[in-house]
This record gives sequence, C-alpha cells and structure tokens, in this order.
Amino acid sequence: MTMLDANRHIATVALSLALTFLCPVVCSGETGPASPKEITAQSGVQMVLLPGGTFIMGDEDGEVDEPPHEVVVGPFAIDKFEVTQEEYERVMGDNPSKVKGKKNPVEQVRWSDAVRYCNERSRLEGLEPAYDLKTWTCRFEASGYRLPTEAEWEYAARAGTTTAYSFGDSEAKLQQHAWFKANAQGKPRPAGRRRPNAWGLYDMHGNVWEWCNDFYKVDYYLEGPQKDPRGPESGERKVLRGGCWNSNPDACRSAYRYNENPAYTDACFGYDIYGFRCVRSYEGEPAE
Repeated sequence: MTMLDANRHIATVALSLALTFLCPVVCSGETGPASPKEITAQSGVQMVLLPGGTFIMGDEDGEVDEPPHEVVVGPFAIDKFEVTQEEYERVMGDNPSKVKGKKNPVEQVRWSDAVRYCNERSRLEGLEPAYDLKTWTCRFEASGYRLPTEAEWEYAARAGTTTAYSFGDSEAKLQQHAWFKANAQGKPRPAGRRRPNAWGLYDMHGNVWEWCNDFYKVDYYLEGPQKDPRGPESGERKVLRGGCWNSNPDACRSAYRYNENPAYTDACFGYDIYGFRCVRSYEGEPAE
C-alpha cells in the first residue's frame, strides 16, 4: 500500500466513525446532545444538562392539537427523575401523596404546589426563585428552578427521536420503559425502575403526569414562536405531559398533550396521577 493509499484509507475510516457517532442525531433530522452530561445539584438531586437544539414537535398521526412543527429550544438542565416524595418532603415539610413511598413520585400536587416547591428548592440552594407567587408568572432569566415549558419537556422526552415513544413506535416495548395501565397494577411506582431514554431520563413515559409551565391552548402550535415557545400568556388550564400509571399507551406518547386546572383539587386533595420534575435555564454549564 502506497502512502497515498494509506492516507485515503485512514480518511475513509475516520469519516465512517464520524458518521456512526453522529447518525442518531443527524439521521433523525434533529439536533441535540448524543451523550448529555449528568450533574448533581447542591441539594443532591441528579440532573441532566441538555445544550438545546432543533426538533420536530408534535405528531402528524396524533391528535388535532399536535400538528408537527419545527422548534428550537435553548440549553437547560432537567431532573433525571420525577420529584420523589422523599425530596418533596425534605423541601416542603409535608407529603401530600396518596400512595406513600419515599422513592415514589410525589403526587396529589396541584400546579401551584409544584411552583411553590420550585421556589423553595431554589432558596435552599441560594438561587433566585423563578416564580412570583402573587401573579404566578415565571421569570425565565432567574437562576432558580421552574417547571419545564411544553417544548422543553417534549424535547427532553424525545431524546433525539421522531417516533411515537423515545424507544420507537412499538406499544409492546412500552412495558420496559413505562408504568402505565397494563403493568402498574393501579398505582404509581418508585421512580427510575423502568428503562431510561437515550439521554438518561427516567419515567418520561408513564408513572405520573408531569406539570409543565405553559397554559394550554388547542391551536397554540399554529401561532407560537419557533424559538423557545412558552405557551399562551394566559388561560384557564395548564399543560401536563407523559401519561401516568392509569394511562393507555396512546396517552404516553412523547407528543401527547393533556391539561388541567392549575388549582385542581379532588375534595380536599390533589389527584394521585399528577406529579412533576424541575428544570433550570443556563448559559454555559451550571456549577455542580
């Protein structure tokens, strides 16, 4: 083999390796981290850093409120797990959940309860709270925790995919990745017991519905901005995502949209299918 042939061979191998590494992102037509970095917050909560990117939000085969469209989201950090009862009680001093278990996701929480938790967790870590509890508005420039926007949630749930679920289109495989009606035996389960998505996030499908920051509007996708959409400025109901332990497979899809009154209560209690996880906006990488 001549030197020229050897150089050509090396270049071909290098290109092949590069394409193999990039294919999960490039071939999907989306951009995003191939291997996101995990960090541990000051409070001990595990999070995943997502540098942001472009993806197709929605599902052409989904519901009328899910028209596919291109969205760009900025960088953010997101909890690796749904907020557990142990973590919620550590921060808030109480546990409203119906099905008790330290490692179970906290449930029976209203949107307003989740927002209060975000602010208190921020204060405990010396961060600037994101929410004004008088107006219930979010200051996205604040350093503290908040609920994810609907776009951020779907971007994180998809983990670079365009399929119905983060692992493909097969409902048969959902039991490996989610607690839902077919396998949860009528109650929420401990966080992190099913398989994570490609970005290391657990229970993005099933277990408990997760509150998002956005107000819900059926046709918002047709009028929202492409860059960092944050939902309508006002409304009566808030978005929830991901499905729950009592959901059918369709409701666990990455694109499926659900909504509820943010001050929802069932008699004196919240509903045991509603939980949440937190995010933080950042530029660069936040300190661990």
